Formats: sequence, structure tokens, C-alpha cells
Amino acid sequence: MSVLFVTGTSTDVGKTVVTAALAATALAAGRSVAVCKPAQTGVTPGEPGDLAEVERLTGVTRTLEIARYPDPLAADTAALRSGQPLLTLSETAAAIDSLAEADLTLVEGAGGLLVRLGEFTLLELAQKLDAPVVVVAAAGLGTLNHSELTTRALSSAGVRCAGLVIGSWPDDPGLAEQCNRADLPRITGVELVGVVPAGAGAWDRERFCAAAPGWFTAGWSVLGR
Repeated sequence: MSVLFVTGTSTDVGKTVVTAALAATALAAGRSVAVCKPAQTGVTPGEPGDLAEVERLTGVTRTLEIARYPDPLAADTAALRSGQPLLTLSETAAAIDSLAEADLTLVEGAGGLLVRLGEFTLLELAQKLDAPVVVVAAAGLGTLNHSELTTRALSSAGVRCAGLVIGSWPDDPGLAEQCNRADLPRITGVELVGVVPAGAGAWDRERFCAAAPGWFTAGWSVLGR
């Protein structure tokens, strides 16, 4: 099994759609895929969460959500408010290991790299599993600072950044977006390996899965292409 983490420079940058696109691309390359969302917040029992969206877009059914909290907050805060225990690093790593029969396991975080999923951050979980991390970035103003902060944190922790992905590329990009697309790899020292068009998360499965492989750099070895 290979494990790939998906984090964002912040919240609402398109992590779930990028996770689905990564899954669809790996499936198209003939790999089996599992997806884990350690902590889902802002969703009550019985409501569809991020994994349901990944399944809708890709057809992946080997999914695992470890904990769910109703308040739309950082997972540790949401857990405390709901009276539930915090996830531990060891139990979460063991849960991800339970998906070992898949060729690729994608692990989607919540918010940014240092948001706490329980007693730990996504960065600490990636360290424990010795797994690379894809960083999903915004297209517009502020993304250079956020992306450099995130990639520097990964580098300082000795965790490999597998690449940057712009999570929502507008149909009519302005000057800031166009400059950021060129500047992101220069500023961070990390390759821009994917660009996902805005609105792709609303597509049907057939259209999404057909298009997704074209959003990533040809020959990007992380997905076995």
C-alpha cells in the first residue's frame, strides 16, 4: 500500500474535489483506491460528508471516516464541544493501515496542515506513516504566502511535499491568478502538479472521471501514471 495525504493551505480551497480527482486518476491508471477522512466536522449523523462526495464523483466505495462531529469547527474543538474523545495518533494510523489492500490510500485532512484532527495534526500523522503530502492551494491573492508557509512546515518536519495542486481554477482568470500559477513553484520550490477547474465538483461521475487525469502533470509518479 502507498499512502498519500491531501492537505490545504486553508479551508475551502478544494481538498475534497482534489481528493476525488486523485482517486479518479489513480483508478484510470489501473490502481485500486481507498479514501480515509479521519475527522469529519460540520455534519450530523446520517448526513452525507466529504467521503460521500468522493464516492459520488468517482465510484470509490472503500472509504473510512473515523470520527464525526456536528459543529463546523476544528476537529479537536468540535470533539470537545460534543463530549467525544479526541482521536489519537496511534488509533488513526492503525485505521489507515486497515486499508492496506488498496494500491493507494488517500487521506484527506481538515482545513490546513496544522489544524488538529484530535491529539495530533495532519503533519504529525504524515510523519508517523512516512507518507508524502499533496498541498491544495487557492488560485487568488494570498496563495503565495499560504503555500510557502505550508511547504516550509512540511520541509522543516522532514515530510515530502509531493506537489501543489490549484484546487479551483476560474474560467476567466485575472492577473493575480495567472501570475500566481507561474509563481507558486518558484516561490515554494515545489512542482505545480495539477490544476482543477472551478465547478468540477458539481459534474456527474462520467464527466468527472473522464476529465480528471488531464488535470495532473503527465508522468507524475505519485499516481502511478
